[in-house]
Amino acid sequence: MSDETPVKDMSFEQAMAELEQVVARLERGDVALDESIALYERGAKLKARCEQKLNEAEEKVAKITLDADGNPTGTAPLDAG
Repeated sequence: MSDETPVKDMSFEQAMAELEQVVARLERGDVALDESIALYERGAKLKARCEQKLNEAEEKVAKITLDADGNPTGTAPLDAG
């Protein structure tokens, strides 16, 4: 696990990979209570980061505009749909 990497600087893939490691360690149940709490807190931050990155990607996809033939022509404000 890479506790030294700030969650806010992680890509979606980095956060998801570490979140999977956190979940696996918690599921094994072989960590001390204090470490379990720290892992849970880190996992919550990683989950929030993944959700943030997914929302950002969804907004970008939603902004793509198409011409009459279905070809991308650029972007439009998200609320212009």
